Amino acid sequence: MGVDVPVSTATAPLPHPGLLRAAPPPALGTHDMARVLAVGTAVPPTGYTQRELLDILDVRDPRIRSVYLNSAIERRFLTLPEAGPDGTRVMETTGQLLAKHKQQGVAMGVRAVHECLKQTGADLSDVRYLCCVTSTGFLTPGFSALLIRELGLDRHVSRADVVGMGCNAGLNSLNVVAGWARSNPGELAVMVCIEACSAAYVFDGTMRTSVVNSLFGDGSAAVALVAGGRDDDTVPHRTTPRIVDFTSCIIPEAVDAMRYDWDTAQNGFSFYLDPDIPYVVGAHARATVDRLLGRSGLRQDDVAHWLVHSGGKKVIDAVGVNLGLTRYDLRHTISVLRDYGNLSSGSFLFSYERLLREATVRPGEYGVFMTMGPGSTIETALVRW
Repeated sequence: MGVDVPVSTATAPLPHPGLLRAAPPPALGTHDMARVLAVGTAVPPTGYTQRELLDILDVRDPRIRSVYLNSAIERRFLTLPEAGPDGTRVMETTGQLLAKHKQQGVAMGVRAVHECLKQTGADLSDVRYLCCVTSTGFLTPGFSALLIRELGLDRHVSRADVVGMGCNAGLNSLNVVAGWARSNPGELAVMVCIEACSAAYVFDGTMRTSVVNSLFGDGSAAVALVAGGRDDDTVPHRTTPRIVDFTSCIIPEAVDAMRYDWDTAQNGFSFYLDPDIPYVVGAHARATVDRLLGRSGLRQDDVAHWLVHSGGKKVIDAVGVNLGLTRYDLRHTISVLRDYGNLSSGSFLFSYERLLREATVRPGEYGVFMTMGPGSTIETALVRW
């Protein structure tokens, strides 16, 4: 005989999905995690100070000059358009910009991969997966196919191209590459960020494009990963970090704040940065980092090293203030901005390279990678040496 149980017809309101407690990371053994073996970087041969660029581009508007000179950037590496008969730089067509993207991208990508593999002691024949990341142009076939040809990689290498995600794309793609490495233990995976930002420059004298032209530089960064396999963590004589976890935070209400789209007034593509971007990023930085660390039962005091995207002076300041980070914590982020400008998706890897050269990391320490970009999005990764 059944028992009647009263049923309530009232329903409690569900919390917004973004407010739900973060799920813990999957239970992986230490040797199941992907390890970051090495990083290699490359830039074009031509570099310019901000003052040199103002002279070369004949920028006279005091407002635009102020943007360049107060950017906390001293030097950037760029491939500028050729000078015309009168000495001024000729605005490039969309086709010429795409050709620059391809030519400079392949050249930098090849050098970055060679430098990365040299640090690991691995050969090109050891690479089993290649992921190429870019937002400064469009190619079909993409950089992955072009680099396989240029590098002479095995034709059976698995590959992927991540195009158009912007400055946060390096960490988005690292998540995918780490997943491939975990699924293929002992096999070498390489991710290479290729950003020929000068292939996205438009010299039209407007404040919209001048802000972009004052900020971004060309550069490529390659990183090698492996999971499982060897029992040691040194490559060579250096502790290599394992990737513990990733988190993402997308801010849909700011989806148009960073975008690369068609400017009908100029009849060409151009990049747009909303002036409020630093405040949007800063306002969401704390919750994103807390989510990342909380999933592993950590607090911010447990993090010894911070590798944050060199998105610009105001962005770095906003992240630093909202997370309570010191200039020492952000020293590599600040110095990469100073010496290279914003390198888009590969910026955080340039900072990571500087940390490695510093040789101050000790086994057992934690680090946080953090990038920001269109979407608007904040990406984070937790690593442990």
